[in-house]
Amino acid sequence: MAHAFVLLHSPVVGPSTWRPVAERLLRAGHDCVVPDLRHVAQAGPPYWPAVVSTAADAMGQLDAPGPVVLVAHSNAGLLLPAVAAGSPRPVSGAVLVDAATPADPGPSPAAPVPLLELLRTLADPSGRLPVWTSWWPDEEVAGLLPDPRARATVVADQPRLPLDYYEQRFPVPDSWRTLPTAYLRLSEAYDEDEARARAEGRPVARLTGGHLHAVVDPDAVAAAVVDLATRLTGRG
Repeated sequence: MAHAFVLLHSPVVGPSTWRPVAERLLRAGHDCVVPDLRHVAQAGPPYWPAVVSTAADAMGQLDAPGPVVLVAHSNAGLLLPAVAAGSPRPVSGAVLVDAATPADPGPSPAAPVPLLELLRTLADPSGRLPVWTSWWPDEEVAGLLPDPRARATVVADQPRLPLDYYEQRFPVPDSWRTLPTAYLRLSEAYDEDEARARAEGRPVARLTGGHLHAVVDPDAVAAAVVDLATRLTGRG
């Protein structure tokens, strides 16, 4: 049976990080939408309500009736509890893809202390951060996105977030604890989140790649997301 997916990208990058996977899901007969969260950078604090409202509005583009499966990558994992609570449609489950796991109990800090300290050194005098790919050496970015065309697309798609986006905390409503969730690990940086999911008895899958493997191998990521969603919801 087909699923209806809502693919959430980290607000520090753009929807191009999910579009290749969305195309595969649509071809496979699933319904899918990728809310564009780039404007969140202009919303002003607190920023998370803009994510919730944008995701809710995007669900109106889905053709399939019934519940949705939320799928979040990277920092968007921390936004899942609020998005699920604010969804206009029932949420049957959530898949975290190389994503930060929400705090239990909440709220969730938007960034760990070491990252926040780094970002404070990168912000310009107006408090605006450079685009995400410029936080890291060029060779690291090229390793994440070996195809030059794909890399150029992702780089051009990025907003410049304000530093105070990373100084906020995201709510974790009680309803999050009862929502079925699964974890798809793509890179070593998220081994601890994967281990936590395993320890909690949640469905887990692992692909060997980098943090942006959804761009590099969208077929594998799409297949893994569908498998985890099916395990969560029992709809196969």
